[in-house]
Amino acid sequence: MKPHLPLRTLVRDLREHPSIRSKLDIAQSTETLGLTAQSVGQPGDDCAVLPNQSGFDLFSCEGFINAFVKADPWFAGWCGVMVNISDILSMGGRPRAITNAIWAPNAKQAQPVLAGMKAASQAYGVPIVGGHTNLHTDELQLSVSIIGQARKLISSFEAQPGDVLICAIDLRGSYREPFDNWNAALTTPPATLRACMDILPTLAEAGLVAAGKDISQGGIAGTALMLAEASGVAIEIQLEALPKPAGVDMARWLRSFPSYGFLLSVRPENAAAVCAAFAQSGIAATACGDIRAGSALHLTGRDGTALFWDHDRTPYLNLSSKGTAHA
Repeated sequence: MKPHLPLRTLVRDLREHPSIRSKLDIAQSTETLGLTAQSVGQPGDDCAVLPNQSGFDLFSCEGFINAFVKADPWFAGWCGVMVNISDILSMGGRPRAITNAIWAPNAKQAQPVLAGMKAASQAYGVPIVGGHTNLHTDELQLSVSIIGQARKLISSFEAQPGDVLICAIDLRGSYREPFDNWNAALTTPPATLRACMDILPTLAEAGLVAAGKDISQGGIAGTALMLAEASGVAIEIQLEALPKPAGVDMARWLRSFPSYGFLLSVRPENAAAVCAAFAQSGIAATACGDIRAGSALHLTGRDGTALFWDHDRTPYLNLSSKGTAHA
């Protein structure tokens, strides 16, 4: 185990880590496309939101780093299904169907990617219904899309001062080295995976959760920042209160991408019920911070409090619902 890092050093290293910095690319695309938080589909959420007569259609797409697909093609295929399902769940939705786009030099190299997708589709019970295939390219590349439906939304734009921040993560796993991917899915029976898919939509429909995000490639730190910026709030995270596997370095954990992990902003009176709903399925969930007025994300540990990011001074996704002056 690495020695304990001073908090200010930990925060400095996090700010400069590629998993955090890579999210800054999003603002470049949205600016070119002319998108803001007020655009059709509500950019800045984990899925595009399209109202329908009974609730909302949800649409999401994930592209994967070529080095990851090359190094671990079967798991990349599995993740193509898994992370898209997480996007749907994070918004209180239920997934319906998946499509993919795969590029490979030949059918042999494409096979493990597709096999991983097929295995995940069967485990989660979400069908693959088509896609795009090109077997004449220089290297493996993968993109996966998903559609789902929600009756009540959980949104990145609804965190309110006075809310409690809850972190819910399945800790029953290990790292899929060498990447910062905490894999709790491959060791979990399919019936349990499917049961866990019902937790968030059920909480949303009961009115217990209205705001949150899935913990993405930016880890806990980057995801909390995206939630804070979208909602136009400040967040303070108590590091010692985070659910964390024993023996895992805090610096790595804050940037890790869990197979099942969410940050939720809930009213204090609902916090116990929300945590209990996850605990019933073996998911670790704790109240780990506070939502406040402002624009700063602070991390608090044993040696004090440090500013991680101020999204008002330095926009991150540049899609805040407070206004679009930077977009």
